[in-house]
Amino acid sequence: MAVIGKKAVKKVSTPKIKQTKLLINNKWVDPVEGGSFKTYNPATGEVIAKVAEASAKDVDLAVKAARKALESGPWARMDAADRGKLMFKLADLIEKNAEELAVLESYNCGKTITDARGDLVGTINTLRYYAGWADKIEGRTVPVRGKFLSYTLRQPVGVIGQIIPWNFPLLMLAWKWGPALACGNTIVLKPAEQTPLTALRVAELAIEAGFPAGVINIVNGFGETAGNALVIHPGVDKIAFTGHVDTAKIIQKKAADTLKRTTFELGGKSPNVVFADCDIDQAVEGAFHAIYFHCGQCCTAGSRLFVEQGIQKEFVERLAAKAKQRKVGDPLDESTQQGPQVSQEQLDKILHYVALGQREGAKLVTGGQRKGAKGYFIEPTIFDGVRDEMA
Repeated sequence: MAVIGKKAVKKVSTPKIKQTKLLINNKWVDPVEGGSFKTYNPATGEVIAKVAEASAKDVDLAVKAARKALESGPWARMDAADRGKLMFKLADLIEKNAEELAVLESYNCGKTITDARGDLVGTINTLRYYAGWADKIEGRTVPVRGKFLSYTLRQPVGVIGQIIPWNFPLLMLAWKWGPALACGNTIVLKPAEQTPLTALRVAELAIEAGFPAGVINIVNGFGETAGNALVIHPGVDKIAFTGHVDTAKIIQKKAADTLKRTTFELGGKSPNVVFADCDIDQAVEGAFHAIYFHCGQCCTAGSRLFVEQGIQKEFVERLAAKAKQRKVGDPLDESTQQGPQVSQEQLDKILHYVALGQREGAKLVTGGQRKGAKGYFIEPTIFDGVRDEMA
């Protein structure tokens, strides 16, 4: 038996995919232009679903639905406490369906079922946290001289376009939805094209929770099409984006044409620095998990190590020993410690840098090979003797 929070859950099994369409105005619809794309199981490389692909026309319909809900629907008139109740109900439904969602998350993005269950706890807690804020967001009066009244009034920003990455699909959704919904905004979400399935399932639960039509809309698709349409749409008041710095620069420039607000959470990996007087057991453990958690697919991954020369040899040997013992395999197997990379593209990128490191003269201590013929697995890899000028 596995455990989520304090609840025991049943044995892991392959999930049933319940939804692959677009969500616009609380209706599951096919794309206007009929497009679709494939989504894969990273553990096998097999296609697990064909997902509806939004075009600019679909994004326009979603934005109009969100605008209508913001300005004239029941959401616009809803008491803040009632908004919070809807969010609490959504969190309860996610908790009720937590094992299904954790398995679906693991199935679509490749993270281990253990990590996926941990993400569910964070998702639920995040939504409950912001639900509690819904009726506590208020303005204030400002003391001024004379016969004047000065006060601040906090109002929703408006229609929020949200673009999230593939490494933490559910957590990213909660971090984007929570504050936006608590403040009375409406949402058009574009999940990552690699990992759309859990966002669609949570959207089903949002409808079940009672969110009015148009408050939450989902447009699956690619950055160049659906994402771009969301960024340039004059009916979108703000873009919230998590991803690569280069993409954020493009969004910032395009958003400026319509004076949109933007919020960016951008990736950047930093080195761990280890001195000779450290507790070497703790330092090795920390450095190991800093890079190998979720296959290194984190914006905080410690992909470089600066180790003081006096302990370098021992440190690298200990790290390599742990890497060789790490169990890489099926993410739905509860004994697995490391699943696959999220996509063939990411696997190829890693293998490219492994080959480049060897060509440039770095010493491959362990790993560096694709693991198995199926799926996007790679052995935990360590290089030593790396110089600053190397790629």
